[in-house]
Amino acid sequence: MPADKKPVAKPKAKTPAKAAAGKPKAGPKKPKKSLPKNARKLVIHASTRPLWSKLRKTAKRKGVAPENLLKKRAKFVVKPIGGEKNGGKRLVRIKKERKYYPTEDQPKKHRTGHVTYKMHKRSFKAGLEPGRVVIVLAGRHKGKRVVVLKTLPSGLLLVTGPHIINGCPLRRMHQMFTIVTSTKLDVSSVKVPDEVNDKYFKRKRDDGKKKSSKRGEGGDIFDTKTEAYKPDEQRKKLQIEVDTKILDAVRKNPEKKLLFSYLGSFFQLRNRMYPHKMKF
Repeated sequence: MPADKKPVAKPKAKTPAKAAAGKPKAGPKKPKKSLPKNARKLVIHASTRPLWSKLRKTAKRKGVAPENLLKKRAKFVVKPIGGEKNGGKRLVRIKKERKYYPTEDQPKKHRTGHVTYKMHKRSFKAGLEPGRVVIVLAGRHKGKRVVVLKTLPSGLLLVTGPHIINGCPLRRMHQMFTIVTSTKLDVSSVKVPDEVNDKYFKRKRDDGKKKSSKRGEGGDIFDTKTEAYKPDEQRKKLQIEVDTKILDAVRKNPEKKLLFSYLGSFFQLRNRMYPHKMKF
């Protein structure tokens, strides 16, 4: 044997007593409970396994074996009958069959206490309040900066340009298509009438209908011109009143020159301008 190599020590063999002490004692095996065929199908498939657990809970609550709930219920019960010529027994149906079937479908009853859309609670973005300047992102006035006058019960915003500065009249706007800025005007002196609500902005049914003349009147039957929309004179007066009050609020601001140019300018993005990094 060479001097540089040392003999490798062999591992000591465990005695039978130590080997038995290292392993846990195995108790008597519990016999597996055999399930019925219909219950076995529920347990095997992953999709129906939760049904089996639900079935076990109901069976435990009723104090019955879960296999009994899977058994098909009998439709008939055998009852004895007295008498020599009566056969001695007869079948009695447990649940009576339905005998009446309607010939026509009955109208469904409306649910009582049903919550409709108009009954929903309206929530607005943080900072949406009277006097706040917002940027419009959609519609024919997109890119303009407008002033919020009030929030309507329908969940829309009542805004104005004002019309003298940027051409945006009194109109409703959805808060989803606006960016709330940090600029705010003092509009405590601006009082919008109560009549300016959601019904105020609905057009009349007669507007935009096609004019069709009859033969008896001596007109052309093929003449189907549409009437152009004309704003009401009352709306024009109301617009002028609101605009003058908002202009007075802008003039009272110490930075009135910047505010006039700010409300009259359009929102634009140039190169290397990222909206998520900008502070409005």
